[in-house]
Amino acid sequence: MKQIVRIKSISEVHNFYGFEKPKHPLVSVLPIDDRMVNFDYGNTNYAFDFYQISLKMGISGSMVYGRNSYDFQEGTMTFIKPNQIVNVENPETIKGSEGWTLLFHPDLIRQSELGKTIENYGFFSYDVHEALHLSDDEKKSLTELAHKIEKEYAQNIDKHSQNLIIANIEIILKYCKRYYDRQFYTRTNLNKDWISKFEKVMSRYYQSDAPSRHGVLSVKYCADTLNMSPNYLGDLIKNETGRSAKDHIHDFIIERAKTIIIGSNETISEIAYDLGFEYPQGFNKLFKAKTGMSPSKYRNAN
Repeated sequence: MKQIVRIKSISEVHNFYGFEKPKHPLVSVLPIDDRMVNFDYGNTNYAFDFYQISLKMGISGSMVYGRNSYDFQEGTMTFIKPNQIVNVENPETIKGSEGWTLLFHPDLIRQSELGKTIENYGFFSYDVHEALHLSDDEKKSLTELAHKIEKEYAQNIDKHSQNLIIANIEIILKYCKRYYDRQFYTRTNLNKDWISKFEKVMSRYYQSDAPSRHGVLSVKYCADTLNMSPNYLGDLIKNETGRSAKDHIHDFIIERAKTIIIGSNETISEIAYDLGFEYPQGFNKLFKAKTGMSPSKYRNAN
């Protein structure tokens, strides 16, 4: 089992890489230079108690995404939230990279509006291979915002400093949401391929004994089967269809339930258990929410 090293503060990160002491205890912008790139991370997992937004440029090689390979020379962004486990593998693939990493502690934003909404930025839960790929103009815009944050905490702190720092972090996040939407849009053919695979996962799940072993099909199961994170699958499906992955799963279950209800003599409880529901009440509630009537009423009406 790999050792887990927990880094609790911004100051510890600076010390870890050999940077001078941070100018602000809750936020810092660090360059991705030789100290970070050539560090011996070892066979170790790392957990951080703060958020990280990293723009990496000049990464040698490419990253495979599905059946497609994407060149990372143009720059990519990755996002890490507190308590996520990070492991740096194959460090030779990032040698020669440059860019910056924005670190900010939850305490910085806890009493702000961003503190209430940051969970809405699902890309903090994307996997590394689901990174954001940027154009030169996009890199420039985000780098300028990072420099504004750096400049703000480097000068004399006043009553406006924290609000301005948080405001610029929020602008970065909003731009990244826009850029991810653009990335989904430009990969529409690939996305449709993933949607087709998603539909096959649902079909195969309910053609097997998996519901009796694992319960109702979940977004996480589908994402794991497709080798992507649940958040990324959910956002991909939502951007392509306008509806959530969970809605698609529920619709699939209800359509299958309708066929069984009409075409078999199984009791409603037996059907619920066959579909993976632990209790028939949960199935009844979902069926009524989707169709406007109970399973029994639906059977009698047909």
